Amino acid sequence: MEIDIRPTRKIVILGLDRREPENLGFCAATFGASRLFWVNGRLLCLEVYEKSFEYEIKRGVFYVGQLCYADFPKYSMFLEIRRGMQIPIVNASDMQLYKKVAEAITRLESKHKRSSHMGVNDKPGE
Repeated sequence: MEIDIRPTRKIVILGLDRREPENLGFCAATFGASRLFWVNGRLLCLEVYEKSFEYEIKRGVFYVGQLCYADFPKYSMFLEIRRGMQIPIVNASDMQLYKKVAEAITRLESKHKRSSHMGVNDKPGE
């Protein structure tokens, strides 16, 4: 018997937005997401289309249509959106794919913070 394990080679995120946890949760619940993901202090909601899975199988590239995230320092099994309305949260801190996505968001935010602190006459990297 042969077993072939093919990890995702590349993830392409087409849209990225920082949100408040309550807004992220309400959007996810009304959109029909069955769960959110928590990774090391961040709450993630990924919108993935069926074609993304086909494309990943054929080419090893996984497309995420929209990724929303929020700071969420402490893990909880559920996000209370409104009284009686909850959405489950999966602790994905030990899952490679979600860890890499969270790390990419952190790098992007760090890069953005550095560039927004540059003075008018500063050049990138100074």
